[in-house]
Amino acid sequence: MEIKTAERNKSAVEYLNFGAKTSKRVTWESWEFTIEAPHLVRVTNASYGVEKDDHSYLVGVEDRDGVLVPAECECPADMYNEEYDCKHKVALAAVGGAVVLDAAAGFSTQSVESDKSALAGECDCTTLSDLPCWPCYRKGVRV
Repeated sequence: MEIKTAERNKSAVEYLNFGAKTSKRVTWESWEFTIEAPHLVRVTNASYGVEKDDHSYLVGVEDRDGVLVPAECECPADMYNEEYDCKHKVALAAVGGAVVLDAAAGFSTQSVESDKSALAGECDCTTLSDLPCWPCYRKGVRV
């Protein structure tokens, strides 16, 4: 069966420019992805173990021709190299894939103020000392 390249959709990886070394590192290393805001994913290289927080960077996601693609990263490799994309962007596209990219695009923030107003009728925090009531604790309004 022959697939015509003009008819098939490109994947996020195909929009990135990277070499064999980056491809191997992305495959060998362990990655964690956290959606932090709309179109922002924290990509962490968990291969560093207890030092993994020092190897964690925010990667922006944008829509290119209907495909969600990692666009920019705050790591030094991406900031100072215009020729190739960094391993964090490649990892997000290849390992995180469409699931993480779609989640980042669909992420919506909910303000603490709206949570407080939603809990106004069921909040018992004023009668408690330093501890939050269960509804506030569960919603993360007061921890």
